[in-house]
Amino acid sequence: MPGSSPSADSPPPIPERLAKHTVRYADHHSVNWDDLTPMMRHYVEMKEQYPHALVLYRVGDFFETFFQDAIAIARELELVLTSKEAGKQIGRVPLAGIPHHALDRYCTLLVERGYAIAICDQVEDPAVAQGLVKREVTRVITPGTVIEEGMLSASQNNFLASVVVAGHHWGMAHADVSTGEFLTTQGEDLDQLCQELLRLQPAEVLFPVDAPNLGAMLRPGDQSDQLPDCLPRQFCYTLRPQGPYSQSEARQRLLQRFRLRSLEGLGCDHLPLAVRAAGGLLHYVEETQKTVQAPLQPLCTYTLAAYLVIDHQTRRNLEITQTARDGTYNGSLLWALDRTVTAMGGRTLRRWLLQPLLDVKGIQQRQSTIVELLQDGNLRQMLQHKLKQIYDLERLAGRAGSGTANARDLVALADSFLRLPDLAALAEKATSPYLQALQYVPPELEQLGQTLRSHLVETPPLYLTEGHLIRDGVNAQLDTLRQQAVDDQKWIAELEPAERQRTGISTLKVGFNKAFGYYISISRARADQAPDDYIRKQTLTNEERYITPELKERETRVFNIESEINALEYEIFNRLREQVGEQVELIRKVASAVAAADVLCGLAEVAIFQGYCCPEMDESRAIAVTEGRHPVVEQLLPAGFFVPNSNYMGTIPTDRDADHPQDLIILTGPNASGKSCYLRQVGLIQLMAQMGSFVPAKGARLGVCDRIFTRVGAVDDLASGQSTFMVEMNETANILNHATPRSLVLLDEIGRGTATFDGLSIAWAVAEHLAVEIEARTIFATHYHELNELAALIPNVANYQVTVKEMPDQIIFLHQVQPGGADKSYGIEAGRLAGLPTSVIQRARDVMREIERNSTIAVGLRGEAPQPSKPRRRSKDLAGAYDPSEQLDLFGRP
Repeated sequence: MPGSSPSADSPPPIPERLAKHTVRYADHHSVNWDDLTPMMRHYVEMKEQYPHALVLYRVGDFFETFFQDAIAIARELELVLTSKEAGKQIGRVPLAGIPHHALDRYCTLLVERGYAIAICDQVEDPAVAQGLVKREVTRVITPGTVIEEGMLSASQNNFLASVVVAGHHWGMAHADVSTGEFLTTQGEDLDQLCQELLRLQPAEVLFPVDAPNLGAMLRPGDQSDQLPDCLPRQFCYTLRPQGPYSQSEARQRLLQRFRLRSLEGLGCDHLPLAVRAAGGLLHYVEETQKTVQAPLQPLCTYTLAAYLVIDHQTRRNLEITQTARDGTYNGSLLWALDRTVTAMGGRTLRRWLLQPLLDVKGIQQRQSTIVELLQDGNLRQMLQHKLKQIYDLERLAGRAGSGTANARDLVALADSFLRLPDLAALAEKATSPYLQALQYVPPELEQLGQTLRSHLVETPPLYLTEGHLIRDGVNAQLDTLRQQAVDDQKWIAELEPAERQRTGISTLKVGFNKAFGYYISISRARADQAPDDYIRKQTLTNEERYITPELKERETRVFNIESEINALEYEIFNRLREQVGEQVELIRKVASAVAAADVLCGLAEVAIFQGYCCPEMDESRAIAVTEGRHPVVEQLLPAGFFVPNSNYMGTIPTDRDADHPQDLIILTGPNASGKSCYLRQVGLIQLMAQMGSFVPAKGARLGVCDRIFTRVGAVDDLASGQSTFMVEMNETANILNHATPRSLVLLDEIGRGTATFDGLSIAWAVAEHLAVEIEARTIFATHYHELNELAALIPNVANYQVTVKEMPDQIIFLHQVQPGGADKSYGIEAGRLAGLPTSVIQRARDVMREIERNSTIAVGLRGEAPQPSKPRRRSKDLAGAYDPSEQLDLFGRP
């Protein structure tokens, strides 16, 4: 009813008058189209076109929302929910609004919560509009299509992904609209699709469906039977129609966009699902950008086999970009290595860490650049000094190409272009490939930088239509208008003393306000002295305000000239922005070279200050690390506190049979002694080496790995009803089903989540399978000391332990990894260090002694241990060295 008070929980009741044209207002309510006011009717039209977006409707200085959108925005942004008259028969409806100048800030909050936003802005000047001001949706902002600087993380890409699934085959495309990156790939394993999405961490994923709920946006965690099970639910999904994803339409859209006759040059002509995914993504970007065209780079096709595969669990366990405990940046490998000084460099470093190389030549090219930067410390420091002055060329170019860059963006581009020759001069004598890429400065960009700098003022305003953008001397017409404005302002400034002299009224004043313009003010007491040519304009309590014909003429000229000046400046600025947009591809090419140089300068700085070495990379299976260190832990500890340890796998140690390389290490030792740190250390050193970095070691020779697997710790997956042990078994199964002889496998405590003998049997079988059937290079950390017997039975297995020093009432952890197997776990001592009460520790020791004295486990189980199964595939190195039919004595001791 009219006048009722709306609330977030219960919208005000309205007449339930059904008509042919109605719009949803709230659950079980509808409003009659003809009963709406003209403005509200237009809002409803826009809402019907974008039913799954929040429509922000420009009204004066505010963007307003109505009906359910108002309730949602008030709830999400913690705004006051008010109401607005929507029609005589309807009454007041919910209203929530935000100031237009705070649009980016509020949109950021809404996008982070997974909402899509349709910006319905005024597209004509309200001052000249007749009737309702013309409004159109000028932009649709979704989590994956953001380009505004204030809504993006500078050091991380904002990816939009598009997925097509056909049986067990899939195609995926992803793009960063802000930087222009546009890539596609195709695969045959749905687990690969899941892992690739988890690597990219897209802000939004598009998925085509045949359903009435098209356009709906599923926020993270939402469940839907329209999505296949292989897609992880922690992302924001937008359901799309099948049309743009058809093979013919997707192919044609790509050909038209990049002006091609064939997709062969893009590398995806033979990948139909990849083409469909890319075409569907391109259609979505064009649909959301509306009046602008996002300057995406030509589509690039990549294969997952071109990079070291690191699954989501391994990324989490190795803490590559964030810590496993609380998901923070500090304490991650990225934190330890990031010495970049540009936003582009920060994003590139993250990408290199998540996609290490398999190509030895590519790795060595990065290494050679670091070597050169280490040898010439002055060059490195000067390069970093100059790089700090380079702005985010990728995203600035993207905004210029899409027509959304402001004057400050163009000034930043100009400053960056004009500093490129300085970078080129510094790298003039460089011989490494990544520094040589800096030596060439495109003359077009240098000239463009000079043009921008000569046209734009030093510090331009934020808003483009209010003038003060262009320097004097750039445009003759603009200079003439400005001079006219100066002359008129000067005349108005001289009017007050002239009129005082002419009228003899010493208190006469000339003033201005926005409502009435310029006026002459005379006090009421002396109003009778006003000249005859004064025209009364306003009467106040203490004064009379007048206008003269000449003052009115000057006022009109001032306003008209100001409007002409602003329009002309905006026109000149648009031409400048278009010139920048024409060079987007060239700018991004330069940005890529600058970003890579920034990353390598940072890696060189880490290497020199942390004492890293250059690893020798080859195609062998060698992992030979001398005095390796954990790159993160050593930075968190005081200098000199970290104990380095060596590691040799896939190699021939001097103290072993030369015919049998060391593939599997059984690592034993007490809790809290450093086993897990050692495992992660080996994995991180391998990863760093394959991304082209130096590594924390005294020396290293490393063969290229195809995959790194880790299984370190596990937690309950309550949402899917899986226990800790089941999660552990799932992860272990994934490793055993995908590992190859070129993989690096790091296992910590397999089989600890079940009964002792079940767990020991599983651990034995897993270790045996990795060593004999797969022959993957593996470190197997365990408290099952019985596994040490594998070294005596399988030639490529070795025992190592983390040593301790035993004292009468305590042990001292030495954190040193040495050959040999431990026969104790020291679990009670670990409990003492954790702070268990003294009485509990003493009782545990008493119980342990009693168990050791009376235990018959060894006798009862002797001869009943699991036997290793016959290998399906054995290398010639192991042939004849291990008889699987031999009965193993798991628990016997020599």
